[in-house]
Amino acid sequence: MHDEELALQAVSDAQRILEEYLKPQPRNNERAILDQLVEVLERPSLIVAVHRLQRDH
Repeated sequence: MHDEELALQAVSDAQRILEEYLKPQPRNNERAILDQLVEVLERPSLIVAVHRLQRDH
């Protein structure tokens, strides 16, 4: 997968997690939501891809 695709996939995954969080429902799972976002945003392949994208721009 190309760097741009990895970044877009991570953004899409993060948006899905936030959309689920924003649904009207009782909120007692903030920690679980944060854990999911951290898992998406700290994927080693994503970190490397973002560094390459930043370097190239």
